[in-house]
Amino acid sequence: MRLVILTPGAGGMHCGNCFRDNALAQALIRRGHDVLLVPLYLPMTLDETSAVRKNAPTFFGGINVYLSHKMSWYRRAPKWVRRLLDHPRLLAAVSKRAANTDPSLLGALNISMLKGEDGNQVRELSELVAWLKEQPKPDAVLLSNALLVGFIRQLKRELRTCVIVCLQGEEAFLDAMAEPWRTQSWETVAERGGEADGWISASRFFANRMGERLGIPSAKLHVVPNGIQMDGYRDVVARPPSPVGSPMTLGFFSRMCPEKGMDIVIDAFIALRRTGRWNHLRLALGGGCGAGESVYVEEQRQRLTKAGLAAEVRFQPNVNREEKIAFFSNCDITCVPARQSEAFGLCLIESLAARTPVIQPELVTYPELVHATGGGVLYSPNTPNALAARLETVLSDPVGLRAMGESGRKAVMERYRDEDMAAGVIGVVRKSITPPLGGSSEPEATLKQKP
Repeated sequence: MRLVILTPGAGGMHCGNCFRDNALAQALIRRGHDVLLVPLYLPMTLDETSAVRKNAPTFFGGINVYLSHKMSWYRRAPKWVRRLLDHPRLLAAVSKRAANTDPSLLGALNISMLKGEDGNQVRELSELVAWLKEQPKPDAVLLSNALLVGFIRQLKRELRTCVIVCLQGEEAFLDAMAEPWRTQSWETVAERGGEADGWISASRFFANRMGERLGIPSAKLHVVPNGIQMDGYRDVVARPPSPVGSPMTLGFFSRMCPEKGMDIVIDAFIALRRTGRWNHLRLALGGGCGAGESVYVEEQRQRLTKAGLAAEVRFQPNVNREEKIAFFSNCDITCVPARQSEAFGLCLIESLAARTPVIQPELVTYPELVHATGGGVLYSPNTPNALAARLETVLSDPVGLRAMGESGRKAVMERYRDEDMAAGVIGVVRKSITPPLGGSSEPEATLKQKP
């Protein structure tokens, strides 16, 4: 099967969507499918082998998209000017700041992108479609997220192919916009998304939530949990329970920002240390940290210093793949208490793959994932005090802690690998294509989940 995956690059920021799309492309290729992974806006930053073909162009280059929106005359600029501004080195330089763009300031630009051929970026869209028409005709085009629904009409009209939209955390981005852009964006996504042949959500929670908000017919909405590449995780060995009173580590690994709740974990850690019963507890903080997060991270450092705990905390921003796996495997439990809507929570699967259980607020998709894997516990409400109280109970049972880690590891190995995700996606593509294709052994059902 021939597939095209259009995925927005996040520049210098480690992005869960990029990791998911790249892992999916790699797994599909290993299964014998012809996959073209096409980056949009900015280059992709990955800690694993990229599936993007060498010298592949980056369409909708971030600089050109912005200038086309702000300056009407630029839409007629010569091709050589536009190509110059799409140079990989220039995009890489710009990407260091682009990851920190406030979504509340992007309302008008977002509406323009969602309007597709009727927006200010019609030239960029035409160039993308023209290039795709030069490639072998795809059986389906997968859009990485619903913010790309403006492409659907033109793709279907010019390529005569099936278009499937993946749901990957758009809710938080759209809800962060100021009015009237917020309402207009939701309305435009729903209108343009109505032309999609199918939708894929990484969790049942997010499928139900976005299905309701966008009016997606249930017959078109499928659940395929995300999966990760297992290279390196398979080598993580089982650990015996920590003896009572021996050093233990609480970990946080995600984008180091308020939205992901890093300060909640820090407050819970400080509260536990102040009891005097957890002087053997350490804290590890890791994940993506760009220029936009540096002030926030420094504030957290100062808070820990003021609490006299700076020596008990390890900061590990922007690590490579080997360092990330080591981070998870060296923690006793991890927590990412995000304050915003989550479609899945890829970092939780990564923690479980390293045999480390998770503790998450009883919000959004977290209960679904915790119950499906048996790899963690929940707490409520999402406050430092509630987290600290639940941690005290869980950390007091090292045997139970290790058992949860092993349960989570087993679930990941059985149902949350990249190859499981690829099989589920192929099943959705088959269901979405009319007439359906036959003659292959690929599974036709979406990936099964535990209730």
